[in-house]
Amino acid sequence: MSLVLEKIEYPWPDPPAEGEAIEVANGILWIRLPLPLALDHVNVYALDDGDGWTIIDTGMSSERSLSIWGKLLEGPLGGKPVRRVIVTHHHPDHVGLAGWFQTEFGAELWTTRTAWLFSRMLLLDEQSEPTRETLEFYRSAGMKEEIFEARKVERPFNFADVVHPMPLGFKRLKQGDSLRAAGREWDVHIGNGHAPEHLTLWSRNDNLVISGDQILPSISSNLGVHASEPDADPVAEWHESCERLMELAQSGQLVLGGHKLPFKGLKHRLKQLIDNHHGALDRLFKYLETPHTAAECFTPLFKRKIGASEYGLALAEAIAHLNHLYHLGAISRTRRPEDGAWLWQKKD
Repeated sequence: MSLVLEKIEYPWPDPPAEGEAIEVANGILWIRLPLPLALDHVNVYALDDGDGWTIIDTGMSSERSLSIWGKLLEGPLGGKPVRRVIVTHHHPDHVGLAGWFQTEFGAELWTTRTAWLFSRMLLLDEQSEPTRETLEFYRSAGMKEEIFEARKVERPFNFADVVHPMPLGFKRLKQGDSLRAAGREWDVHIGNGHAPEHLTLWSRNDNLVISGDQILPSISSNLGVHASEPDADPVAEWHESCERLMELAQSGQLVLGGHKLPFKGLKHRLKQLIDNHHGALDRLFKYLETPHTAAECFTPLFKRKIGASEYGLALAEAIAHLNHLYHLGAISRTRRPEDGAWLWQKKD
């Protein structure tokens, strides 16, 4: 059977219970931590190095997460020290407690330079109210008036709310590097789109891939554009990464992702991810026979109703797909006179 057609399989139908772990391969524990979000969990992994542990990602910083880690360290991790933390990317559910492990246990932090710089920068960028640039960005996206008015007076989400302070110092990982953990040699391959310079680890010794949020089953990682880089094209970066990583995919690989369940069928899943975004772009392009703002493009992109809890991520992803078509030269944009929102439309 062609690898492209290899079915997606889930060896474990259920995740580990809170404070417990499942051994998914010799010396590798799968752990799940709660998140106060619509996506209510993150997967992290503990790799047994003999005299201590390497932790892959950490969960958000919260009293509940710290309590769970306390149980894990005494229970499944057997009281052995955490000597190293590897962070796949800078999002809070993955880097949130890296600084705690550094400070409390003297663990080394290994990650990409971009992930570390973003994390340190965002920790220092604490805001009591939305910036002018953010509000202008919301306006340019055509955000619903009632949502805009609410966000204008709310304290914004701050990275420091859910990420423990990070001391200076880290070890850089980059494309082409390798490292040893859990008795295996792992190659570093970098992806982009969901987060800049997102690292993934590919075992040389057996069919294991630690993918973070770069490759997930059953859901697609958010590809978002924000006020910090309003003309970014993460969709192009995502497609390039998926196509390049597909060349590494082999039959039988077990993929350990940042959310949902470990799975097999990697090449098929990567093709799905590529096809899903191409399908969304095709629907969006047809929808733009008449001009629309980003906030009016949810239906063709997501094919479902977007609730209040999903609105921000959906808006960021709509802008990303519009930017991609714009950079391809397929659509144009003009400012709506009354509020400055971008109106996007197919080119004649």
